[in-house]
Amino acid sequence: MVFVTSTWTEPSPTATALLLLGHGSDPASERGVDCPGDLPAPSDPGLVARAEAAKAALGDRVFVLGHHYQRDEVIRFADVTGDSFKLAREAAARPDAEFIVFCGVHFMAESADILTGDHQRVVLPDLAAGCSMADMAVLGQVETAWDLFTDLGIADSVVPVTYMNSSADIKGFVGRNSGVVCTSSNAKRALTWAFERGEKVFFLPDQHLGRNTAVLEMGFDLDDCVLYDPHKPHGGLTPEQLRDAKMILWRGHCSVHGRFTLDSVREVRERVPGVNVLVHPECRHDVVRAADQVGSTEYIIKALEAAPAGSAWAVGTELNLVRRLALAHPDKQIMFLDRTVCYCSTMNRIDLPHLVWALEELVAGRVPNQITVDPDTAHHARAALDQMLALP
Repeated sequence: MVFVTSTWTEPSPTATALLLLGHGSDPASERGVDCPGDLPAPSDPGLVARAEAAKAALGDRVFVLGHHYQRDEVIRFADVTGDSFKLAREAAARPDAEFIVFCGVHFMAESADILTGDHQRVVLPDLAAGCSMADMAVLGQVETAWDLFTDLGIADSVVPVTYMNSSADIKGFVGRNSGVVCTSSNAKRALTWAFERGEKVFFLPDQHLGRNTAVLEMGFDLDDCVLYDPHKPHGGLTPEQLRDAKMILWRGHCSVHGRFTLDSVREVRERVPGVNVLVHPECRHDVVRAADQVGSTEYIIKALEAAPAGSAWAVGTELNLVRRLALAHPDKQIMFLDRTVCYCSTMNRIDLPHLVWALEELVAGRVPNQITVDPDTAHHARAALDQMLALP
C-alpha cells in the first residue's frame, strides 16, 4: 500500500522547472508526471547544486540508496549503490537515518520499509517507478493457483519461493505459506532449502531465473518444469502435469533481460572474435546456455573488475550498468550484448529532477511519496526475508 503524505501546491518559479508529481485532483492515485518543457540536461549545474545543498541540509537524517540500473546523474548522489537486496540490507543497517530515499523501483522501497524501523520513512522519488515483472504476479492470481494446488491435493508438498523482485503482497503470501525469498545470487541455496521441505517448488514471478537455476545448477530436466499461466484456466496445465512437476514456474519475466536472444549471442561472437558473453540469469534459457558466464548483478560487476586487460566482454544486463562498467574499465572492451538500446524504462523514471524535488520536500518538513506496507503483510513478508537471511 502506498501513501503520499504531502499535498501538491503550485511551485514557486525557479530557474529550472522540476517534474512534480500529483497535478491531478487525486494526488495519491496519480502515477504520472507533468513536464512543462524539456527535461534539464543531466549536467545542469543548477540541479546539481540544489541536490548537493538539500543533501547537506539534511545531513545524517537522510540516506540515499541507488540501484545499479539508475542513471549516472542519480548515482552520483547515492550514499550506497547495489542490487535490490543489498540496498534493503543497507537501509536496515542505518537505524539513525530518519529518511531513506530509495532511487530504485517500488518493490525495492517496500522491502526497505519492511526491514527498517517504525521511526524511519522510506521515500520513492517517483511513484511511477515500478517493475513490470513484479506486476506480473498479482496476489489474487497467486492465491487462485494455490487454491488449485489445494484442490488437487498437492499443496502440502509445494514450497513457495519468490524472487526478491516481487511485491510485498507476494512476499507476504510466501511467508504465510512457510516459503522463502531469494535473490539471483542465492537462488540455488533457496531452492535446495525448499526441496528439503517439499517435493515441489512454486517459483515466482520470474520463470527464467527459476528454470535456469533448477536445470543448469541443480540438474533438473526441462521436463521437470511446467509454466503456470495465470491468464489461462488452471494455469494452462492438466492435473497430471501439476502432479508430475518438480518446478511450477509462474509466467513472468524481466522485460529488459527478456529482450536478449540467441541471435544476439551469435551476432556478437561473429562481430567480435574471442568475446566473452556474460549474462544475468533473468535471461532466457537458450541465451544463458549459450553464454560463457552467468551471474547476478554483483557477480557481473566483480567478474569484469577481475577480467584481464584487453579482454572483450558482451554483457547481457541493463544498459546503464553496462555503460558505467565500460567507463570504469577502459582497459577492457565492454559492450552491450544487443545492439538495440535496452534501458529499464521504469527504473529510469527516477531522475535528477525527481530526486531534487524529494530532497527539497524533506528539507521543507514534508515527506513525499512515503512507501508503507501494512503491518500484517510486513510481518509475513519479513518472515520470508528472514528465512532467506538464515539460508546456509
